[in-house]
Amino acid sequence: MSIGPEYTTPLADDLPGSVRFDVMAFGGQATVCAAQPAEGPRSSAYQSEAALEKAFIAQLTRQGYERFTPQTEGDLVANLRAQLEALNGITFTDGEWRGFFRGVIASEGDGITQKTRRIQRDHVQVLHRDDGSVKNVRLIDKRNIHNNRLQVMNQYTQLGSYENRYDVTVLVNGLPLVHVELKRRGKPIEEAFNQIERYQRDSFWSGCGLYEYVQIFVISNGTHTKYYSNTTRSNHIAEMAGRARSGKKSSNSFKFTSWWADADNLPIRDLVPFTSTFFSKHALLNILTKYCVFDVDENLLVMRPYQIVATERILNRILISENDKKMLGTLRAGGYVWHTTGSGKTLTSFKTAQLASGMEGVDKVLFVVDRKDLDYQTMREYDRFEKGAVDSNTSTAVLTRQLSDPESRIIVTTIQKLSNFIKRNAKHPVYQAHVVIIFDECHRSQFGEMHMAITKHFKNYHLFGFTGTPIFAQNAGSGGNPQLRTTEQAFGDKLHTYTIVDAIRDENVLPFRIDYIKTIRERDDFPDQKVYDIYREGALKASERVDAVVNYVLDRYDQKTKRNRSYVFKGNRVMGFNSIFACASIDMAKIYYSAFKRIMAERGGEPLKIALIYSFGPNEADDGCGLPDESFDTESLDTPSRDFLEAAIGDYNAMFSTNYDTSSEGFQNYYKDLSDRMKSRQVDMTIVVNMFLTGFDATTLNTLWVDKDLRNHGLIQAFSRTNRILNKVKSYGNIVCFRNLEDEVNRAIALFGDKDAGGVVLLRPYAEYLVEYTEKVNQLYEEFPLGQIIEGEGAEKAFIALFGAILRLRNILTAFDDFQADDPMTPRDEQDYRSEYADLYQKYRVTDVESTIINDDLVFEVELLKQVDINIDYILMLVQKYHDSNGTDKTIAADIERSIMSSLELRDKRDLIERFIESLDASVDMTAEWHSYIAVEYDSEIANIIEEEKLKPDETRELMARAFKDGGVPETGTAIANLMTKKPSRFAPQNAYATMKARVVDRLKVFYERFCNLGVD
Repeated sequence: MSIGPEYTTPLADDLPGSVRFDVMAFGGQATVCAAQPAEGPRSSAYQSEAALEKAFIAQLTRQGYERFTPQTEGDLVANLRAQLEALNGITFTDGEWRGFFRGVIASEGDGITQKTRRIQRDHVQVLHRDDGSVKNVRLIDKRNIHNNRLQVMNQYTQLGSYENRYDVTVLVNGLPLVHVELKRRGKPIEEAFNQIERYQRDSFWSGCGLYEYVQIFVISNGTHTKYYSNTTRSNHIAEMAGRARSGKKSSNSFKFTSWWADADNLPIRDLVPFTSTFFSKHALLNILTKYCVFDVDENLLVMRPYQIVATERILNRILISENDKKMLGTLRAGGYVWHTTGSGKTLTSFKTAQLASGMEGVDKVLFVVDRKDLDYQTMREYDRFEKGAVDSNTSTAVLTRQLSDPESRIIVTTIQKLSNFIKRNAKHPVYQAHVVIIFDECHRSQFGEMHMAITKHFKNYHLFGFTGTPIFAQNAGSGGNPQLRTTEQAFGDKLHTYTIVDAIRDENVLPFRIDYIKTIRERDDFPDQKVYDIYREGALKASERVDAVVNYVLDRYDQKTKRNRSYVFKGNRVMGFNSIFACASIDMAKIYYSAFKRIMAERGGEPLKIALIYSFGPNEADDGCGLPDESFDTESLDTPSRDFLEAAIGDYNAMFSTNYDTSSEGFQNYYKDLSDRMKSRQVDMTIVVNMFLTGFDATTLNTLWVDKDLRNHGLIQAFSRTNRILNKVKSYGNIVCFRNLEDEVNRAIALFGDKDAGGVVLLRPYAEYLVEYTEKVNQLYEEFPLGQIIEGEGAEKAFIALFGAILRLRNILTAFDDFQADDPMTPRDEQDYRSEYADLYQKYRVTDVESTIINDDLVFEVELLKQVDINIDYILMLVQKYHDSNGTDKTIAADIERSIMSSLELRDKRDLIERFIESLDASVDMTAEWHSYIAVEYDSEIANIIEEEKLKPDETRELMARAFKDGGVPETGTAIANLMTKKPSRFAPQNAYATMKARVVDRLKVFYERFCNLGVD
């Protein structure tokens, strides 16, 4: 299927950079282009802002936009009337138009919020006709988007508090729905962002207020182009004025502008390819009509390109499966989406569920979460997107009614409730229905059993998964069904990927800053003695070490959480952020909670507001990531642990005047209340074991203190609690490690930064496993026949090793249908051998030797060993190492390309670096060659500027040498003027002197930025 416009070669030089694209054909309905448009030849000529605007408009007209040139607001209103008449196939009488315009479109008192609601939710309005009849009038056609008419106008002047002249506006059916503000190349695009703020403050509201209908703003300086929603801007204005209303997001600043990209997440930044893709008719209309969400907080959320791609690929998979009935009920009808934690999976899944539920033939959409708290959290998020759009359920009985009700189209439930439903309803009509089942965080370990239950009962299903941390072959556990160990094996194809590399590059999540802290060292006079083992847990729990860690946290808490910085959050001014302290066990959590209470009391002053939460979790729940799945089971806690938690909840009750306890309902309500208070920054720190380390999103959280072993997807999940973007004050997710996690961090970052990580645990053919299994079973019968006593320690341990190997092979073989008939061991023999194995295993599971307590030989102190900024360059270095270790050197070029595009410092030096890499051979001294190469390129490019601008060679080189020492090109004074050998008269027409000087300054600044930090002396 064709998914985007095709491009021809350049035809004229009236576009930025002398590139011109003509759209020859639109194919398919994909909104995001499959690949970057091909770049044409670049112009070396200086381009003014007026020329940039002219070229942009010319490109839009070639893409099918009608040119419109209003002189007055009356012209704008008359055009709106004509466009709505054409769209709806009606003719307004003058009286009807006056009533409709003043009563609906330009109703007095309506502002941005009301007008956005009108476009997003109430786009069909009622016209009361002169003859007493009524007729529905569409402001925009969302069913057939190509019925809408697109026009472009520019330099429209509007008088409000001040007179403002707007750059370029796109009209949809006569309403200004997209506004573009341009700055000339070389200017920061944030200036365009700030200029729109002035417009919105000073004049968008004036006259009839039609400019308050703008849904999307685009800002560009030709080189860089971004887009954002109207509420991002309007909320920012309110916050800057100190008027942010309670419940509104406080994070609507320039940071919340977005890059457009292709389907592989490569940003499309230059205005020319941006216009060819984002402003293609079908793409822009799809974004306006399908991929915006006006939530209950009255914020307009415009989806990012990777979210749109994922949504459309799921919908496309459903459509293909509908046409090929053989795919339904198989892995080929589903797939999974890997979008890194914090990238907005909930919005993507909501929009996917919403659009899928409206597809012809789809009966129901089930969105399945794996924990009760996520059920609550997801419903709250879905309700925020659209109140009442989905159905939740408090019990399996309610779920059963919803599955029987054809009006319940989208249902949010938990794995547990769906599993109970299947067990209690072996033959239910929903199993024959066409059902889309979407799993959130599908990396969860308990999915295997649920997967088998679904595939056994449902017949016409699609199974889709969303995850930020998939299970790959490299991080798969060894238990469970070997054919369901990875995300790909459980769900099918990977439909789209947006890794942590992509998210940090696009500034959709924050980078991590990690402190590795050493808390234990040997005494200088530590005796050299041979011991069988040391009591590590005893050393980690030692009161001296715990007190040292607690004092370290208290000493640096204000610094790490930025308590000296204030910002507005949900209508309140708050200081800094909050944190989580992750412990290795319930015992450690209890020890730390007591230590914090005691030491804060000893120190005096205002104590931190600290909460404690944990629940029962069996060790076997850990799937190898260091982070077992959460439960809400407090009944199974041992008495001391439950009593301690009860007392800690009592402290919480006293702190916040609440009334929670450790009963089932009381604990769940405590969890919800603590979650809300963490998100509103009322709690300073929560001490946890596993809870809140997955699925918990709090933008105010910026620090994770870790005294716990983490690995693989569990590590990334836990760390990602800290890196949600909030505002300019929050610049990193801080991780403070009190255990040696550096190697695990590097491995996890490398794995989840690599979009090509292997998704299947490879199995040998069935026959090979069966041969090996049969040989070992025969050996078992021969060496340890049933009914004979296994005598001696050596024989007992040999039996344990042999039968353990048989059990591991048996676990794999049971996944194959043929095994039941081929198994050489009878069920009764297997039971008897397993009994013998279980008793002996228990006997030898306890170690034979005592662990040595070495606390007296240790010094407990806290020392910062290393601080690492896990920024984009660091991540890509690890990905490269990861590939190198597997002998896949061909991927290095791709890694370098990603690092260049994701580093602010390297972005403008891309071609320099790529040419340097191409010039290398295996034996070169890279450092020396780099400096030599840069010197040659520096001389060549400065010579070109000198020649083209007719500058004094020696003086120009001397000025640039000073610039690299002083940190910038001088813009004031006579320094630049003194370089110019051919100066036009200051009195020349159109201020040619100032134009020439500005051009020279811009070129030298670009040159400076290009070569700074590259070793130029």
